[in-house]
Amino acid sequence: MTFRIGSHHKRALRALGVTLLELLITVTLIGLLTAVAIPSYKAYIERAKIAAARKDILEISIKLDRYLQFKNAFPASLTDVPDNRLDPWGNPYRYLSMEGAKVGDKRKDKSLHPLNSDYDLYSMGPDGKSQTPLTAKASRDDIIRANNGGFIGVAEDY
Repeated sequence: MTFRIGSHHKRALRALGVTLLELLITVTLIGLLTAVAIPSYKAYIERAKIAAARKDILEISIKLDRYLQFKNAFPASLTDVPDNRLDPWGNPYRYLSMEGAKVGDKRKDKSLHPLNSDYDLYSMGPDGKSQTPLTAKASRDDIIRANNGGFIGVAEDY
């Protein structure tokens, strides 16, 4: 069975000024643009979430420093500071005061030195997983505070 376009359909298509080849080219171009735009958009969203986490960590750090000024010690947990926000991926921020902390609980850099001497504050990042050494695969996407606030960013960049 063959499909034939009647003469009145051909005239209608010609009146529209669209050939099958032009239609295929248009659909292909739309597909190519979509293939480029979607990954770019996802990367943009991820960069925005990282920037939001960095901002949150900075703001929480300021509150922790104010707490230190008034109480002469850092709080035992973030619940002592009136800020219970979640990171952009929906997980709570992690905090550990170095006062009385065990060596195994402290976050460590690539040389296995503690990241901070005052407190650790970080987001577990997009995967929601973390381990104490930054060299662990689960920790590479974490958004961390290191060097006592001198660095706030992605652990892999530290």
